[in-house]
Amino acid sequence: MQFSLCKLRTHQWCFLLFNVLLFHALLFGADLVEEYLLQPTPGIYTDGAVVDVREKARKLDLSNARENVSQAYPIPNPNACRNSDLFLLTLIFSSPANITQRDTVRRTWANQTHIQGFPVQVLFFLGSTPTSAAQEALMRESDHHGDMVQGHAVTDSSLRGPTERTVLALRWVITFCPVARFVLLTQDSVFVNLPAIGGYLLGLHRHPEDLYLGRVIQRDSPDRNPSSPGYLPPALYPEKYLPEYCDGTAFVLSQDVVRKVYVASAAVRAPVPADVFVGLCAQKAGVAPTHSARFSGRKHIRYNACCYRYLFSSAGMKSQELETVWADLGQKGGRCSLLKTYYGLVRCKALTYLDKLSFFNSQGQD
Repeated sequence: MQFSLCKLRTHQWCFLLFNVLLFHALLFGADLVEEYLLQPTPGIYTDGAVVDVREKARKLDLSNARENVSQAYPIPNPNACRNSDLFLLTLIFSSPANITQRDTVRRTWANQTHIQGFPVQVLFFLGSTPTSAAQEALMRESDHHGDMVQGHAVTDSSLRGPTERTVLALRWVITFCPVARFVLLTQDSVFVNLPAIGGYLLGLHRHPEDLYLGRVIQRDSPDRNPSSPGYLPPALYPEKYLPEYCDGTAFVLSQDVVRKVYVASAAVRAPVPADVFVGLCAQKAGVAPTHSARFSGRKHIRYNACCYRYLFSSAGMKSQELETVWADLGQKGGRCSLLKTYYGLVRCKALTYLDKLSFFNSQGQD
């Protein structure tokens, strides 16, 4: 039985077209709608608290803190941002024990110093170590690579874990790297496409202020379970939904937003994850997040070379997979055509959705 497109009737063509459109809607529809809807409009600030935060951020000066950082930053790395033309600073949050993962990141996507001729800097940001031996090992690693900053809170016990670390990272940026135009915060388990992110930032048609860019999470409900460590009581946060925020696996802040979020953090004491915390601080500073579907969020995207050249990030990358992906990207080299990029996106998105479906099916069978 032979099949010929030329012999199809009108209703058959319509059926094929409908299925093609449905396929694309399932793969890309949500992303396209979010890209359109989640673009912030220029703010008009009439709220006195917002105006106060923005004014304090504008006047913020932490230059004196450079002289007394030994307690808060055991590894301060004060000269990491010597380039006054620094375009993009990337801070990678990493656990002190993740030495293998850090070395892999160094050999792969973090091994870049320029994007289209503009200087970039990549640093690892770590928290406290459990023992003196672990601290000594971290100091040796820092001396060898020169790409690490360690923060340790000594004054504010109301912030915990990743939230505390995020505030310390922002404070470090303001103190030691105020020259960076943009700051990317990410994790050592994420593949980050620095050239693609840099190209996007260089192509912005608006003044690079109030930029809070990532995969925006909408209508996320606060944790109302009293037995949960992240319990957020209605008395502390009465709203039904959390404010829109960028998923913490990878997001970009312009330098002015770093300052605004840091200033606003003094008034936010909610026991929430670090990325939600940044969203709460941004809201207090009158900064709305900008959505880009090119950030994967928490999803691990199945590898395809042209897909990965287009995307900004892919989460859940273990050391061996990261090495394999980077080697393949290097071997294939060059840019992808529009057609190849389209095919790559369709392929990796379809496989990623199938992985998600198979995960839920396996969960249901347990």
